[in-house]
Amino acid sequence: MRIAYFDCFSGAGGDMIVAALVHAGADAEALRERLAALGLSGYALTIEPINKQGFAATRFNVALDESHKQPHRHLTHIEEILQGGALPQHVAEQAAAIFRRLAEAEAAVHGTTVDRVHFHEVGAVDAIMDVVGAVAALDLLGIERIVCSSMVVGSGTVTCAHGVMPVPAPATAELIKGLPVAATAEKGELLTPTAAAILTTLADDFGPMPAMRVGSIGYGAGIREGEKVPNLLRVFVGESEAPTEIDRITVLETNLDDATPEQIGYCIERLFEEGALDAYTVPINMKKSRPGVVLTVLCEDRTAEALQRTIFAETPTLGIRRYQVHRAKLARRHETVETPYGSIRMKIAEGLGARTANPEYEDCRRAAAEHGAALRDVMAVAQAAWRAKEGS
Repeated sequence: MRIAYFDCFSGAGGDMIVAALVHAGADAEALRERLAALGLSGYALTIEPINKQGFAATRFNVALDESHKQPHRHLTHIEEILQGGALPQHVAEQAAAIFRRLAEAEAAVHGTTVDRVHFHEVGAVDAIMDVVGAVAALDLLGIERIVCSSMVVGSGTVTCAHGVMPVPAPATAELIKGLPVAATAEKGELLTPTAAAILTTLADDFGPMPAMRVGSIGYGAGIREGEKVPNLLRVFVGESEAPTEIDRITVLETNLDDATPEQIGYCIERLFEEGALDAYTVPINMKKSRPGVVLTVLCEDRTAEALQRTIFAETPTLGIRRYQVHRAKLARRHETVETPYGSIRMKIAEGLGARTANPEYEDCRRAAAEHGAALRDVMAVAQAAWRAKEGS
């Protein structure tokens, strides 16, 4: 499994994430082509080597043309740009997920709804380039798992569209809730909202560097000059040979004997929409011999609070059990197969003598809808294409 580990010892910016990945080996020209496919104008893009405070690094810079007025954008405008930009579908979807997470943070901070969030700095062309550039660079490197160190946010104040705010900026603070944060004596905003949204959306885990065989190391340079710590983001790219991975997830549970099937079904739908890894019910007998169910939700630590609120809002429960567990997973990777219905990603899991390959449901669902085909036929064709590819 190909792994990227982001060492945020001096924070992170969206441009630093892209630059570090290019320095670690992502093809700069292929990245330029993907960004050009967005069809945006009014900017000049440079990707160049730089010596940053004594370290060889890469700088990714999007310089805006001051004579070209950039509009403020809502989430729907950005989603339209991503879907119309001739990007690989999974790249567009991941970039959209990052902007949606950012919109949710902004909505929480300003007491509004996602559809009314008016992006300022993060709706500009340079922020769109940073987000799409980060997702595209990870894709070009074939990264299958992302782990991130503790977050370093900085200190002092930062000037933004809403005035002078304390560090971390409100949206950044919302995004890193529930994640490990490391102290630093460095002044200024070290972690930007764009970088926080990218890392908290894409990272599978936060903490120490996982067991891996390091193949390359990249340094992404920021604009500022660090006073005590170089303004750099470091990324390690390598392979994991472990047959299983161990991560930590949160389990939410509650017993229900007074909720209707409609309420439970709707609640589970909402839980999946809000990031649950899994949600299910198991029938039980409760007090006074009443039939009921246990609603169980598996989720990442960072989404537990929001999912807990959803359970309280959508069911009559008065209490939720909450605990953390360690989970062992077979190492997984993706391979793409070409079919008459288009490109379909296959999820490959292997280790401890086991090996399975299953087509990604969302890819098959989309292909079935676009071609007017039965879902089972698309999945069968994808499975056959993978077997043929393996046998060739």
